Amino acid sequence: MKAIALTILAAGILMGCGRGASASAESTPATPSVASSPTPFDADSAYAYVERQVAFGPRVPGTSGHAACGDWLEGRMKEYADTVISQRVTLRAFDGTPLPARNIMARFNPQAPSRTLLLAHWDTRPWADNDPAQSNRDKPVPGANDGASGVGVLMEVARQLRESGTQAGVDILFVDAEDYGSEDVEESWALGARYFVQNPPVPGYVPARAVLLDMVGGEGSVFAREYFSQNYAPQLLDSFWAAARDAGHASLFSNETGPAITDDHLEFIKAGIPAIDVIAFSPEGSFLPTWHTLKDDMAHISRETLGAVGSSLMHWLSELQ
Repeated sequence: MKAIALTILAAGILMGCGRGASASAESTPATPSVASSPTPFDADSAYAYVERQVAFGPRVPGTSGHAACGDWLEGRMKEYADTVISQRVTLRAFDGTPLPARNIMARFNPQAPSRTLLLAHWDTRPWADNDPAQSNRDKPVPGANDGASGVGVLMEVARQLRESGTQAGVDILFVDAEDYGSEDVEESWALGARYFVQNPPVPGYVPARAVLLDMVGGEGSVFAREYFSQNYAPQLLDSFWAAARDAGHASLFSNETGPAITDDHLEFIKAGIPAIDVIAFSPEGSFLPTWHTLKDDMAHISRETLGAVGSSLMHWLSELQ
């Protein structure tokens, strides 16, 4: 998954990219409030959604576990959302491998003109290339935190939106083929998100704002202000961090600017859409030690971290005007 980019180089690549206004302007239409007060987020339910994904095994495109998990995700979201769109495409990895990918988009109040997009990637890394044991580095990653955690939080958000109701236009996207990349090829990451932005399944679809959740369940997580989010969507980032503070989780959401991360949100920023990456770091500023290792499993998933991110997100949605 995702690399910590060279800040100056990556920022230079992004300058001048995209269509429409700069993402930092954020002159987007107002969105109705989801609810007058947020529903308490059920961290146990989010944890169970993470656990169920991991039970399918690694979700590498082209494997049976990937196909089975995709069917399960699609089925569950059909229970919660007004409309579910499955965008299937064969993408090409950096090494030429064909990747049968599936982006799953669940829509609440699809008739609402102003859209808020919440997304997470659901695929997993095919190689544990950061594992301390050399013998493990050609094995697929379980992907409990790196993939399943963000999806689990958003599944619980979807369930709560179904139960509480909402007048807002909210879309939840499980994006595929994020993690089949090479550290040597910048454009090899976020293939599913890139395809979605370039080929929207709804004609003319341009969300007003996008929030990416990535690695949001690991024990010992803190959330710094990711560099690209800070520079291209500062108002959106400010509003989310304020919601986290108001929800009682200020200790996990640092005001320090974090590294620049090559991740799915960049594809939206390049298209001129305000987008932020809520992504965990260790207190030292690096990724957690389970990243791209076989220890990215349920033993290292924290209900408290899932709950902090989920309740912050629900609080942010409830205050969105």
